[in-house]
Amino acid sequence: MHDRNEHSDGESEQSLHFPPRIYRDCSYSMRLLLVEDDVELAQSLVEQFRDLGYEVTHMADGLQGLDTALNEEFQAMVVDRMLPGMNGLELVKALRLKKSTPVIYLTTMSGIDDRVQGLEAGADDYLVKPFAIAELVARIRVMTRRIPPVESTLRAGTIEMDLLQRTVTRRGQAVELLPQEFRLLEYLVRKVNRAVTRKMLLENVWDIHFDPNTSVVESHVSRLRARLNAGCDIDAIQTVRGVGYRLVELN
Repeated sequence: MHDRNEHSDGESEQSLHFPPRIYRDCSYSMRLLLVEDDVELAQSLVEQFRDLGYEVTHMADGLQGLDTALNEEFQAMVVDRMLPGMNGLELVKALRLKKSTPVIYLTTMSGIDDRVQGLEAGADDYLVKPFAIAELVARIRVMTRRIPPVESTLRAGTIEMDLLQRTVTRRGQAVELLPQEFRLLEYLVRKVNRAVTRKMLLENVWDIHFDPNTSVVESHVSRLRARLNAGCDIDAIQTVRGVGYRLVELN
């Protein structure tokens, strides 16, 4: 059932207060899916994004948003947490069964537990209303890694990561990863043969600078292991008792 507490009059009004329009940058043009049932907010966002050169598709219902996301290709999605038909959490959970499209939540729910819940559901970022369009655009750019990194390839033994194409191989075999799993592996590869703590992973992979008392790290490491070690006899990710994890360089 749709909880209208997500869009109280005061909050909805505030969320429409955008700063002066930022300049169009065609180098960041992409297909974007916006799933937001606040009509005024959605209209303003669509106009802002199109001014920047984005191709935007808007859906006001969670079920329609999921169907569109599964049947069309988008470089990123902006999803409201509270939606009619299907809420944002369930939408992203269902999406993650088939696609790894980067997702950022928009919400008035600013509690730590809410943020952690959203990330564990499979979202890549979380922005609390009211917000500035410039920050939303910046977060989308970072989330989709549209600015090419200095190096294009990372290697750790038989593991190779293409940072431009966002692909991974081990022993020449493709490894399909979700965006957050890719970032986790990238951090581990950059620290190859060194132990990293849970705190280091939370801060550098999730940008969480507190202890959320959740299994988000453990669950992501477990899924990454399963994908990375498929068809291989040796686990590339070691558990360092009392410390954290270590990616080892294997031949």
